Amino acid sequence: MELVVKGRVVVPDGILENGWVAISGGRIAAVGTGEAPAAARIDDRGNALILPGVVDGQTHATSYKGLPGIADTTRSAIAGGVTTLVDMPYDNPEPLDRPGRLDAKIAAIAAYSHADMALYGTATRETGTANLVALIEGGVVAFKISSFESNPVRFPRIGEDLALDLMESLASTRIPLGLHNEDQEIVMARIAQAKAAGRNGIVAHAQARPEAAELAATGQFLALGLASGAHVHPVHLTTEAGFRLTGAVAGLGAAATGELCVHYLWLDAARDGDRLGARMKVNPPIRSAAIDGLWQSISDDLVAFVSSDHSSWPIDNKLTDSIFDAGAGVPGLETLFPAFFTAAEARGFDAARLSAEYLAERPARFFGIDDRKGAIAVGRDADLVALEQGAFVWDEAASHDGLNWSPFHGETFTVRVAASWLRGQLVWDGKNILNSPGSGEFVPRATAGWYATEKD
Repeated sequence: MELVVKGRVVVPDGILENGWVAISGGRIAAVGTGEAPAAARIDDRGNALILPGVVDGQTHATSYKGLPGIADTTRSAIAGGVTTLVDMPYDNPEPLDRPGRLDAKIAAIAAYSHADMALYGTATRETGTANLVALIEGGVVAFKISSFESNPVRFPRIGEDLALDLMESLASTRIPLGLHNEDQEIVMARIAQAKAAGRNGIVAHAQARPEAAELAATGQFLALGLASGAHVHPVHLTTEAGFRLTGAVAGLGAAATGELCVHYLWLDAARDGDRLGARMKVNPPIRSAAIDGLWQSISDDLVAFVSSDHSSWPIDNKLTDSIFDAGAGVPGLETLFPAFFTAAEARGFDAARLSAEYLAERPARFFGIDDRKGAIAVGRDADLVALEQGAFVWDEAASHDGLNWSPFHGETFTVRVAASWLRGQLVWDGKNILNSPGSGEFVPRATAGWYATEKD
């Protein structure tokens, strides 16, 4: 064995006290307790929890700096225990809707990335369904569209006619089609009303993008999924009602799942809005009094997995007089793991097991990369994280994302990432990034994914 990592090892069916993970050739060769096999190096982490590296199912590494933005984003990922990013297709300046742009992004991963990356693709009015097969053959793990237009080129609105065409084309592939789920007409009308009335602040932002707009877009998307047989996936549901709606349509036979982002589990518009303002602005918005229902959705197995929705916008993008002019999105790669663990622990969950499941196992299976990623199991990539337990105040100035701001600034977490290993190599020692740009690999879809059957 090249390396043995010791600690309290979190495996799919529990925690191995006095456990160890033996690594050879960048893969997990054996897992056990007690006496470990001989190895060239032993890394004994004592009582630290050893978990699988996070598979963050929703990141936006290239929305500001373009493809070179992968470097800063993945540095932050490694420091946060995120060893695999699933990056969205809304690159700056053009979306990933054709094979040439996929090739360019894979090349950028090889040049810039500190972590492994899987990729979403998208479709536009220009490309329609023409490039789906080529992008799938190129290794994309999912597709995403939006019912709300943030940018006419980079982040366009896709109407229901093309959405149905895409679903019908994807139905036999089992590859998910994600949706940014807000009804454009409702939102634009409500924003105009709020501006006319002189309303401002984060609560006004949430009211102008009401739950009704989210449920309307989600419901229509789910209905098309039910009719087409495609795997449909709203990528950020903000209330229990959204998850119950998704679950109800799934109960009718649809391949329907819903995703939750960690900031919806931590922040509340009414409680935190005056303090944070635009620093907590995301779309769909963080709402008031929604957190209890979201944890209930997790308890009721209505949530597929939890992601960061990391956005690489600088703080200057937030410094506007009107909340409606401020950029939407927050950085989150270094706070995803500790925030979710801390919040789960406060709710009485087995936080270590829940974190391994919702931040690693489930997203790896969802995106069809669970041949390599998502669990501490023999044959998987040796992507590991050591979590130190205690009380740790998050300081935004210490982040590694090139942004150095966070809505979690000053929050106390009960764990910190003390070390990260990527394919058996120590890449974060608790203080420093130890690997170089280009150490990361492109991870193509390889398994049947969420709706795999025994035949697969």
